[in-house]
Amino acid sequence: MQILAIVVSLAIAAVGIALFGKTIGHMVSVIKLGQPVRGRTDNPGQRTITLVKETLGHTRMLQWSHIGVLHWFVAVGFIGLFLSLVTAFGQLFDAHFALPIVGHWIVFEWVTEILTWTGLLGIAALIVIRLRHLPSGSEGRYSRFFGSRAWQAYYVEYTILGVMLCILALRTLEYGLASHLGEASRWHFPLTWFLGEAVTDWPESRLENGIYLVAMIKILISFAWMITISLNATMGVAWHRFTAWPNIWFKRKPATSDGGGLSLGALQPIMVKGEPIDFENIDELDEDAAFGVGKVEDFTWKGLLDFTTCTECGRCQSQCPAWNTEKPLSPKLVVMNLREHAYNKAPYLLASSDEDRKSLPELVLAEQDKPLVGSPDVAVIDEDALWACTSCGACVQQCPVDIEHVDAIMDMRRYQVLIESSFPSELNGLFKGLENKGNPWNMNPSGRMDWAKDLPFEVKQIGGAAPDDTASLDEVEYLFWVGCAGAFEDRAKKTTQAVAELLNIAGVSFAVLGDGETCTGDPARRSGNEFVFQQLAMQNAEVFKETGAKKVVSTCAHCFNTLKNEYSQLGVELDVIHHTQLLNRLVREGKLTPVAPADSSLNGQKITYHDPCYLGRHNQVYDAPRELLEIIPGAEYAEMPRNRTKSFCCGAGGARMWMEEKIGTRINVNRTTEAVETGADRIATGCPFCRVMLSDGLTAKQADGSARESVEVADVAQLLLASVKRGES
Repeated sequence: MQILAIVVSLAIAAVGIALFGKTIGHMVSVIKLGQPVRGRTDNPGQRTITLVKETLGHTRMLQWSHIGVLHWFVAVGFIGLFLSLVTAFGQLFDAHFALPIVGHWIVFEWVTEILTWTGLLGIAALIVIRLRHLPSGSEGRYSRFFGSRAWQAYYVEYTILGVMLCILALRTLEYGLASHLGEASRWHFPLTWFLGEAVTDWPESRLENGIYLVAMIKILISFAWMITISLNATMGVAWHRFTAWPNIWFKRKPATSDGGGLSLGALQPIMVKGEPIDFENIDELDEDAAFGVGKVEDFTWKGLLDFTTCTECGRCQSQCPAWNTEKPLSPKLVVMNLREHAYNKAPYLLASSDEDRKSLPELVLAEQDKPLVGSPDVAVIDEDALWACTSCGACVQQCPVDIEHVDAIMDMRRYQVLIESSFPSELNGLFKGLENKGNPWNMNPSGRMDWAKDLPFEVKQIGGAAPDDTASLDEVEYLFWVGCAGAFEDRAKKTTQAVAELLNIAGVSFAVLGDGETCTGDPARRSGNEFVFQQLAMQNAEVFKETGAKKVVSTCAHCFNTLKNEYSQLGVELDVIHHTQLLNRLVREGKLTPVAPADSSLNGQKITYHDPCYLGRHNQVYDAPRELLEIIPGAEYAEMPRNRTKSFCCGAGGARMWMEEKIGTRINVNRTTEAVETGADRIATGCPFCRVMLSDGLTAKQADGSARESVEVADVAQLLLASVKRGES
């Protein structure tokens, strides 16, 4: 038995290690096919701290608490019990073998048995959870495992289960051997002694042969797993145990003290050879420079590492507003398809000559000719899926291994717009308005100050056609960035007026740019038109430099995000605050005092709040708007089930505001239904895009009788103003 165990174990270990090393080399070669990218190695200390927190602390996994806890025990067991594999090799040669120094150390033995039992229970529970949530029937697509390769997940899970059972069996047999030597102690076998008692009567030779056999089985299970994953480099459910570490370390932003660190907020500019494109000198670029991603090798090496790392857990899919409203977009399936395509095409890209390429299998040659985006029957990515994305960031927020789905989708959109001129026809009007009038509604810029005409005080203006006697920014505390919606959209104008009134009441001096303001470029950038974004952003950058503006307050979550996170790419550093943050500060300082007399329209009203994606997930602003609503006297605050990091998108982001929803159900109606079901009389938000979408959703629900006519959508600032002004609307 011993000789057989030694020969079989060493043979499979040799094969496994050789294949494992070869596959790692191949994976590195594939990842290196990606384009260079900068900014992935800054703050190495903080990146390392983030890596430790996210792996050992499981901070990303614990967003789903019970699954996160179970996975923690399994992961720690997988890492911490590696020495049990080393011990198994030693036991092939000597059944009494124990690791030098630590082998019989009581602390080591306790830790080993605790990790084994918790790992066993953890993996068993995860198997049960997977079985309970398997896709089935007409509702199958709503399982987060829909589209995942189940056999791979089960194989990995049962491998871990088998390893844990082998460790327990070995400990049981070790106790039996120790009893023959008079060395059996419950202190050294704290959680297996009761199993060991069952074999103390076995003869020593049987116990030794049992150890040889179980050690061999443990080694066979472990190295069969290694061989299996070595033959399948796209088996992310297994490979993430190795690739997640670098993927987390190289994430776009390491964690920050304010709880940030997700690869959200700013979109990166179009990069060529690791440097952003200079649109002012675009003629100097090489002819083959890619504007966005048109081929899989146009992704950065970090993008290819992302695809390699996907665990197919489906958390992103479960939170995606497009997928949950019957659209073809699943962030998980996008990443899986790109991974399969990258590794299937890799032999062609890695071939050293045309002759080598001609000899490649038909499957590889077919992959080389496959378009990246187009009709789902011929392309890697369905064009309808590409344009269904709202860029809400729920996928990135939920991903336990920090995959940057939104970046990949936006880079593919850029290529479709700038090179292929292939995009939804509705975007023609958006692009025309942005290019000709500086706003997505194609309104005359001269009307940017119309919102201020009926205010009982003067709004100071600088830039553009400002009056000669207006103040300079040196004389005011804030530049109030009104935004296109706040200037032109009737519902958003009320928010602009409310904020202006509140700032005036609080004695906060501010000025606006009037017709000197133009769109920040967010809709252009999120729809893939980087060229128009750069035009608008550079125009605004010049205005900021001329006026010397530094402190900016914005009512639009999209403007807030772009000014705060993206204008620094143009050399403009701004201190940007959202209006809910500023108003909350003013209330705390006593400069604004909410009151509620008997005739207040808010008395006895229930208010719920919708988190704008670009305020919440993209910038971690969750508390300020809620604190404002909770302090309004006479009103009751009610939270929606999906809130904060798990808030459901309104459907307007990613330039979807200007595109028709032709597939599935409407995202805004889905979210409005949730808001109405709280029993709220007022649905509050902090973004004009969200307000438009929720208002339209509410109108639809009131039309079919599923929502009360008295329910209204309003900005947080309006509700605060109604309270501050003693119920006056």
